[in-house]
Amino acid sequence: MIDWLVKLFTDFGQLPAWEKLWLVVGFTGQLLFMARFIVQWIVSERHKRSVIPIAFWYLSLFGSLTLLGYALHKRDPVFILGLSLNSLIYIRNLWLIYRPGPDASAG
Repeated sequence: MIDWLVKLFTDFGQLPAWEKLWLVVGFTGQLLFMARFIVQWIVSERHKRSVIPIAFWYLSLFGSLTLLGYALHKRDPVFILGLSLNSLIYIRNLWLIYRPGPDASAG
């Protein structure tokens, strides 16, 4: 395990600057995507029930789009397909949240 970590950091230092930038993009997307669960967990704990806050959908969308950019750079068709479809679902959920509802006109 230690040898693997040493090799990882040694290899990272030898990468061209543009490839390091793409790794930062990939890790940023992964952190955004992971943060959505932390936000959902904190909000649910505060409400003492399962809650999916709007921030969850924004973090999902931005994390997914960032990871999609990384997957496009890496030309990975598996992740490109999966992340493309995920983004559509996140956009749809945000649209459902913000669209005027049936009682908006009664207002």
